[in-house]
Amino acid sequence: MKPLLSSPDGRFAVVQSEPWMAPALEAIQRASFPSLAPEELISAEHYAAHMRVFPEGQHAVVEQDSGQVVACSTDLRTRIDFSHYQHKYLEAVGGNWLSTHDPQGDWLYGADIGVHPDYRGLGLSTLLYTARQNLVRRLGLRGHVAGAMPKGYAPYQRDMPIEAYVARVVRGEMFDPVLSIQLRRGYNVWGIIPDYLNDPSCGNYGVFIVWRNPEWR
Repeated sequence: MKPLLSSPDGRFAVVQSEPWMAPALEAIQRASFPSLAPEELISAEHYAAHMRVFPEGQHAVVEQDSGQVVACSTDLRTRIDFSHYQHKYLEAVGGNWLSTHDPQGDWLYGADIGVHPDYRGLGLSTLLYTARQNLVRRLGLRGHVAGAMPKGYAPYQRDMPIEAYVARVVRGEMFDPVLSIQLRRGYNVWGIIPDYLNDPSCGNYGVFIVWRNPEWR
């Protein structure tokens, strides 16, 4: 496996996902999204299909000493109409098979990112976002978009509209375990997507986020 990127201490490396990793990637998915609807979880079969459809867009983080796969991300190429950005997750990712991948698409769409709970707090999501942004630059794409899951929203949803919650996260008044990290990586909020997926931790909402490639011409 050729490392695309390594952590500062050399403990972890980002590599392009390989078929043998598929069961480990499914395990990371299930551990990362315990409250996501079963029909929306990505399976080992799905991950194997992603590597066939768009191998460059599939990243895994490997612990160098143990060889264990501990984090991963999934992307596809697409075209974006920012006037009609609201959509459902499963429609965007072709039912998790990435059948919606457009080889000529000028945006990278973040279908999934997960870090195994035992390895959180070690900067692995930052490694994956860096690898994704590097891919955008390498392919000459306009940027990276995703439907972020505001996973800290559940305790507030009875008393605070999602718009107010997201605004406070953007201003730095509240911390969201997903959205706050993405904002630190240079993403901006474009809008809110009701019924994006089926997960009570985020009230089923997605937050459409955008990172624009500063090198795009």
